[in-house]
Amino acid sequence: VDSAAAPTSAPLGLRGWLFKWTNYLKGYQRRWFVLSNGLLSYYRTQAEMAHTCRGTIPMATAHIEVGDTCHLVLTSGGRSYHLKATSDGECQRWVSVLQQAKANATQLMHHSDDSGDEGPVPQEDRALTQGVLKTLASKLDDLSTCNELIGKHGAALQRSLTELEELRGSTDSTDKLKAVNERATLFRITSNAMINACRDFLDVAETHSRRWQKALQYEREQRHHLEETIEQLAKQHNSLERAWRENPSTYTGETPLSHSPFPIFVSQSCEGDASDENEDAEFFDAMEDSPAFITVTDSADTNHTQLRRTRRSRIPDKPNYSLNLWSIMKNCIGKELSKIPMPVNFNEPLSMLQRLTEDLEYSELLDRAARCDSSLEQMCLVAAFSVSSYSTTVHRTAKPFNPLLGETYELDRLEEYGYRSISEQVSHHPPAAAHHVASERGWTLWQEITIDSKFRGKYISIMPLGYIHLQFHSSGNHYVWSKVTSTVHNIIVGKLWIDQSGDIEIVNYVTKDTCHLKFSPYSYFSREVPRKVTGVVEDREGTAHYILSGTWDDKMESAKIVDSSQGCGGSEGKQKTVYQTRPPKLLWKKYPLPDNAENMHFFSSLALTLNEPEEGVAPTDSRLRPDQRLMEAGLWDEANAQKQRLEERQRLERKKREAQASQALEEGQDIEGYQPLWFEKRTDDATGESTYVYRGGYWEAKERQDWSQCPEIF
Repeated sequence: VDSAAAPTSAPLGLRGWLFKWTNYLKGYQRRWFVLSNGLLSYYRTQAEMAHTCRGTIPMATAHIEVGDTCHLVLTSGGRSYHLKATSDGECQRWVSVLQQAKANATQLMHHSDDSGDEGPVPQEDRALTQGVLKTLASKLDDLSTCNELIGKHGAALQRSLTELEELRGSTDSTDKLKAVNERATLFRITSNAMINACRDFLDVAETHSRRWQKALQYEREQRHHLEETIEQLAKQHNSLERAWRENPSTYTGETPLSHSPFPIFVSQSCEGDASDENEDAEFFDAMEDSPAFITVTDSADTNHTQLRRTRRSRIPDKPNYSLNLWSIMKNCIGKELSKIPMPVNFNEPLSMLQRLTEDLEYSELLDRAARCDSSLEQMCLVAAFSVSSYSTTVHRTAKPFNPLLGETYELDRLEEYGYRSISEQVSHHPPAAAHHVASERGWTLWQEITIDSKFRGKYISIMPLGYIHLQFHSSGNHYVWSKVTSTVHNIIVGKLWIDQSGDIEIVNYVTKDTCHLKFSPYSYFSREVPRKVTGVVEDREGTAHYILSGTWDDKMESAKIVDSSQGCGGSEGKQKTVYQTRPPKLLWKKYPLPDNAENMHFFSSLALTLNEPEEGVAPTDSRLRPDQRLMEAGLWDEANAQKQRLEERQRLERKKREAQASQALEEGQDIEGYQPLWFEKRTDDATGESTYVYRGGYWEAKERQDWSQCPEIF
C-alpha cells in the first residue's frame, strides 16, 4: 500500500489519492488530488505537482453529490467528475472537507460580488432601452388592434357583397351599394393604418437593432478578453506559488500567494506533457460571474503577463470606381476565369491563399469537436465547420487575386487560437493551392484545392476540386470532404449576388460514419428558406442519428433522432423517411460583420487581419505582393500597373521552364517539372488519391530567418 494513500491534511486543504473515472476503455484511474485555495486539482503522480496539472475544479461552483459506497460526484461547468475512495471513512472525510471548501469559496465570491467592483448599467442606457421596448410594445398593440379591425370590416364587406349579389336588379340596390362603398372605405382606411403601423414598427426595430448588435459584440469581445486575462493570471499565480513552495525564503516579506488580492475563481487547464487520456485535453470556461475585472499591464519584468498583440479592425474604404464588366468579359464567354485578364477593380485585396485560410474563421468548432467523446457528435461539429466556411462569402462577389506560382501565405494564431497555418500555390495552370493547419488543441487540417471556373455569360461558376482532410489527435478520427459549387449571378445586368449549391459527403474513415449535406440552390419560385442547408449523420450501418438544418450564411443546428418511420410522397414512388427528433441544439452561429463592412469589401473580423503586415514572413508571402498591397490602400491605377508587370513576369518564367523542358527532352535528359518548396506529392492512405501535403521546414526556416531557398516572385 502506498504510504501516501491516506489523505493528509494541509494548512490550506487536503491532499491524497482518489480514483477518477476516465473512459469506458480505462475505467477508474488513480490520481493525486490536492484541495487548495478553493480549487481541487489533480495529477497523475505526486511528482507531477511540480510541472503538470491535469485539471482543476473550482469549488465555488461545484455541486457535490455522494453516490454509492465510497463514490462521490462533482459537477462543475456542465461536466461531471466521478470519483471513488478506497474506504467509506476516507470518502466521508473528502466530502466533509470539500463541502467546507465550497462554503468558504462561495462566501468569498459573494463578498467580492458585493464589493462594488462591477459598475451598474448606466441609468441613461437603461432608460433608453426601456423606452424602445415600450415603443415597440405600443406599436405591437397597434398592429393587433388593426388586425382585429381588418377582420371585422373584411367580414362586413363580404356580407355586403353577398347581399348586393342577391339584390341585383331590385329597388334597394342603391342603398346597398352605398353601404358597400362605406364598408370598403373603412376596410381601406384600416388596411392603410395596418401598413403604416407595420412600417413604424420596422423603422423602430431597424434603427435600434444595429446599436444592440454593436453592444452585444462589444460585450462578447470584453468577456473573451477577460477570460483570457484571467486564464493567464491563473497560470502565473500557479507558477509563482510553485516557485514559492520550492524556495520560500526568496519571497520573504512579500504577500503570501494564498492571500493574493485577486480572488481567482476560474477553472484552468494547466499545460503539460502529452498523455494518452482524454482528460489531458480538458478546457473549462471562466465563470460568468467573475468577482472583479483584473487588469494585467505590459512590463519588461518577466514575472508579469504579456498581453497578446492587438490586430487591426479596419482597412481603407473601397474607392468608388465605375467600370463596365461586360465590356471586358463579352469576348471571354466559355473561357476559364483564371485565364481572363481583369483589372483589380473586380478583385478584393486578398489572394486565393488567404481566402483558403479564411475557412478557419470558426476554428473553435474544431476545438470543441476535439473534446467530443462521441464520434457522431464530433461529425455534427465537423459538418457545421464545413458549412461555416461559406458564411463569409454571402456579400463577397469580388474575385480574389490569383496567387503567383510559389506564392505562400502563413497565419500564426498560436497565441490566440492555438493553430498555425501555411499555404502555397503549387500549380498555376490549372491553379492549385496546398494548405496545412496544425493546432495545439487536438487537430490537424490539410487540403489541396484546384479551382475550375467558367464564365457562362449571365453567371460565373467556381468549382473547387480536391479534398479537405481533418484528423483529431486523441481519437485518430480522419474526416474527408469536398467543397460545393459557387455561382456569381447577374454578370451582365443587375446587382451581383452569390449562391452555393451542391452536395457534400463527409466520411470518417476510421469509424465509417458519414454525413450527407445538401446545399439547396436559390429559386425565385421556391417556398424554401434561401441558402438552406440540410443533412443527416449516419453510422457505419446506415442508421441515422442526427438531423442537421440551417443556412450557410447564418447558423446550423443538430437534432438527435429518437424514432423514424416510413411516410409517403417520395419521388419516383419511393417512400420518404419521417424522423422524430429531440429539440434542436445550436452548433454554429455566424458572427456579425464589423462596422462599416460594406465599405471594406464586406470583410469579416478575421479577413480584415489577413493582409496586415507581419515581420519575419517569407519573401513569397501574399502580404508582400505589391499590386494587392496597393489595391488595399486604394491606389487602383498603380495596382493595375503592378498586376500587369507581375503577370507578364510569370508568363516569361513559364516560357523559360517550357523551353528548358523541351531542350532536355531533345537531349534525352530527364527533367522534373516545377517542385513546390514546402509541399510534396504523396498518396493519401485514406482516399488513395495523390495530393500535396506539407513536407515541413517552414516554421523552422522562419525561426532561423533563412529564406535562401525562396524564389524571387514579386
